[in-house]
Amino acid sequence: MSDHMTYIIGSDIGTSSTKSISLGMDGLVKCSFQEAYSTSHPQPGFSEQNPAVILQAVKDGIRKIVQQQGFAPAAICFSSAMHSLLPLDSAGTPLTPLIIWADNRSRHYAETLRASALGEEIYHRTGTPVHAMAPLSKIIWLREEAPEIFRKAALFLGIKEYVIRELFGQNLVDHSIASATGLFDIRTYQWNATALATAGIGEGQLPKPVPADYVIRGLKPAVAAELGIPADTPFVIGGSDGCLAQLGSDALDAGHATLTIGTSGAVRMAIPQVATDKQQRLFTYLLTDGVYISGGASNNGGILLQWLVKDFLRGAIPMEELLPAALALPPDDLICLPYLLGERAPIWDSSASASFIGIRPHHAAEHFTRAVMEGICYALLSITTALEETAGPIRKISVSGGFTQSHGWIQLMADIFGKEMTLDNRPDASALGAIKLGAKALGLALGNGGDGEQLAFSPDSRYAAHYRQQYERFISLHKLLKTMEPR
Repeated sequence: MSDHMTYIIGSDIGTSSTKSISLGMDGLVKCSFQEAYSTSHPQPGFSEQNPAVILQAVKDGIRKIVQQQGFAPAAICFSSAMHSLLPLDSAGTPLTPLIIWADNRSRHYAETLRASALGEEIYHRTGTPVHAMAPLSKIIWLREEAPEIFRKAALFLGIKEYVIRELFGQNLVDHSIASATGLFDIRTYQWNATALATAGIGEGQLPKPVPADYVIRGLKPAVAAELGIPADTPFVIGGSDGCLAQLGSDALDAGHATLTIGTSGAVRMAIPQVATDKQQRLFTYLLTDGVYISGGASNNGGILLQWLVKDFLRGAIPMEELLPAALALPPDDLICLPYLLGERAPIWDSSASASFIGIRPHHAAEHFTRAVMEGICYALLSITTALEETAGPIRKISVSGGFTQSHGWIQLMADIFGKEMTLDNRPDASALGAIKLGAKALGLALGNGGDGEQLAFSPDSRYAAHYRQQYERFISLHKLLKTMEPR
C-alpha cells in the first residue's frame, strides 16, 4: 500500500473522554473523534467510572475512523490515563467500578505508609510517590475496608489493561503504566516484591509487564468484525498519557520540560536515568530503555476555574468574559491557594484545601479569577522548582492543554516563572506520542506534518519582583495553614 493510503490510529484513553486520531505518513491528522463519559462520586472521596462505557468509547473511536478512512490502519496505538484500578474475579468480571486517579478513599492508609521507612523505600524503588492516587494504596484500602472484594479479586488491572484484555484476551501492561502503580520496580522492570507484600497480593494477580513498543496481534474475531479491521491488525500497547505527551511534544532532549493544564496540571522532563527525589516530591516513570519521565502532577487546573465560575460565582459571569477581564488587571496582593481537590506534587497532601488570602472591599469577580489563575501558576512553579533541584536545569518549556486557548494565561505563566513558554500547533500530544511510538515499533516513517506554527511567550520583567514575593507568600501560607488544620 502506498504512503498516501497508509495511516495509524492513536487512541488516548483519558479521564473525561477518549480521543482517537488518525495520522497519515505525511504526519498530518486525517480525522479525529472524541467521546466523553462521566465520573461518579457515590461517597465523599470516591471517584469512579464505568469501564464498559470507556471500552465502548475506545471501540467507537477506532470504528468511526476506519469507516471515514474507508480502509484499515497500518497500526493502532494506545495512550492512557494512569493510576486506575479495576479488580476482576476469576471469571474476568469486574468486582467494582473503575477506581480512577482522583479517588481519595485510601488517603489514611497512604499517609500512614508515606510517613514510614517502608513507604520511603517503596517510593525510591518504584518512582511513584505514596499517595491515594496510586493503585498500591487503593489495593490496601480494598484489603482493609472491602475484604470480600479483595478476597475474590483474581486480577488487578488499569483501564488500558482492561481494554486490551477485552480486545485480545491477554493480560498485559506497559512499563510506563506499570511504573505509575507504586508496585513496579523501575530499575529491574519487574513487579517489586516489597510493594506486593505491602499490598498483600501476588505477582500472579497483576498483568505481565512489557515494553511500551510491544506489538499485540490476534483480535478476538467478534471485536475485529465490530471494528471493521482484520484480526491480525498490529496494536502497539503504548504508554501513559503523561509519558507519551512528552514524546508527542518532541521533548525528550535534555532540559526540555513540558507544562500542561487541562482539568489538572503537570510539569515533566525526560531524563536518561532514574533520579528519585529525597523529599519524595516527584514521580519518575519509565517510558522506554534509557528514557525516564520525571515531574509532578497537580490535582487543580482548569477544574478550579470551573468551580469558581459555576459554584463560587453562581454562573453570574461566563468564563469567556471573566478570563480576559482578569488578565487585564494589574497584579494584586490577593492570593489563592488552589488546593480545592487536595494536592499531589510537590506537597502530596490529600487534606489540603483551597483558600483566598488578602480579600479587600475592592475585590470583585475578576480579581478572584486572576488569583485562581496565578495560584495554579504558583503551584506548577513549585513543581518546576523541585524538578530542577532533582533532575537538573530547565532550558525550555513547551506548553499544552486547554489553558493554551488563552494566550494571556500563557503570558501570565511566563511572567510568573520568569521563563519563556513555547506553544506548538500540534494535535493531541498524548495520542500523537502513541502514534510516533507505534510507527517506530513497526518501522514506519512518519513525516513532520509541516511542524506547524510555534509561538514564544517571553517573560515581562515589569512585575518580576512582585511575583517572586507572591510566590514566597504562597509557599509560606501553605506551610502555615498546614499547622492549623484540625487533627
